[in-house]
Amino acid sequence: MIPESKASLTHSPRILDGIAIAAGIKAEVAEQVRALAPEGITPGLAVILVGEVPASQIYVRSKVKTCGELGIYSEMLTPPETITTEELLDLIAGLNARQDIDGILIQLPLPAHVDTRRLLEAVDPAKDVDGFHPINAGRLLAEGYSGSATSKSGKLALAPCTPAGIMEILRRSEIPIAGKSAVVLGRSDIVGKPAASMLINASATVTVCHSHTADLARHTREADILVAAIGRPGFVTPEMIKPGATLIDVGINRVTDASEVARFFPNDEARAALFAKRGSTVVGDIHPAAFALSGAYTPVPGGVGALTIAMLMQNTVTAAKARRGKK
Repeated sequence: MIPESKASLTHSPRILDGIAIAAGIKAEVAEQVRALAPEGITPGLAVILVGEVPASQIYVRSKVKTCGELGIYSEMLTPPETITTEELLDLIAGLNARQDIDGILIQLPLPAHVDTRRLLEAVDPAKDVDGFHPINAGRLLAEGYSGSATSKSGKLALAPCTPAGIMEILRRSEIPIAGKSAVVLGRSDIVGKPAASMLINASATVTVCHSHTADLARHTREADILVAAIGRPGFVTPEMIKPGATLIDVGINRVTDASEVARFFPNDEARAALFAKRGSTVVGDIHPAAFALSGAYTPVPGGVGALTIAMLMQNTVTAAKARRGKK
C-alpha cells in the first residue's frame, strides 16, 4: 500500500515504453544494414548456446529471429553440455578468425565445469557484442557510453546491452541525467557496475547499493533516478521511493505463488485471470505500487527487457562498421 502521507502526491506518472523505444532502435539498425548492402557488407552474429537450458534457448531464438528481421546474418552454434573449456576456446578462436562474423555472443549461464571468465576473455574485443571483455569494460569505465559507434578516444565502444538500453531509454525519453542523483541497486558485472559507470560519465552523482548497504532506504529515497537490478521481486517498496523520481526496473522475476500475486497486484482482475491461466506472472524488482509515486517508470514487462536485444543488434552493426573501416 502507498503510505497515507504520500497518497496526496500520486499522479499519472509517465510510462517509459521500452517496446516503442526498442522498435525505433531496430528501425535505425535495419537502415544501417541496408546502407551497407551496396558495398557487399552483411553484418554477422554468431551465438554459442551450450547445452539445453530452456530459458537460454528462448532468448537465443529471439535473438536469431530479430537478426533475420533486420537483415543481419546469424549463426547459432549448439555444442553439447559435455563440451570442455578447451573445446570451446577452439570454437571461439575459429569465430575470431572468420571475416563474415562481426559479433560473438556466448549465451550465459554456462555449465559449471566450464571456465566462463576464460571464454569471455578469449573473444576478440572487436567482436565482443556483449561488452564483457576487460578491454571493453575498461573503455566503458574510462569514457562512458556515448550512444555512438566510438568512444571519446575514437576507439570501438561496445557496451553491455542492458545498461546501454537503460541509457537509451533515459536519453530518448529526454530524462535529465547531468547533475541528478542516481542510485544503482545491484553491483553485477553485467548490469549494476556498467550502468553506474555510464551514469557517472553522463554527469550524474551515482551511489551503488547492494545487499551489504546499511540503511538502504535512506539512499534510495535520495535518488532522482533509481535503477533496480537485484533480482528480487517487489523489493523496492513505495516507502523507499523519492516522489517524482524516475524508476528504471531491470528485474524480470517469475512469480508462481498466488498469494504473492495478490500482494503485488491487489484488485487486478486481469492479472489474476492471466495467472490462473498460465500459473505464473512476472514482477520487477520494484513493487508495482511504487510506480504511482514516480515521475516516470519502466514497466515490467515492456520496459528495459525490450531494449537488450535491440542494443545487441546495434552492437553487431557497430562492430561490422568498425571492422570494415566504416564510420
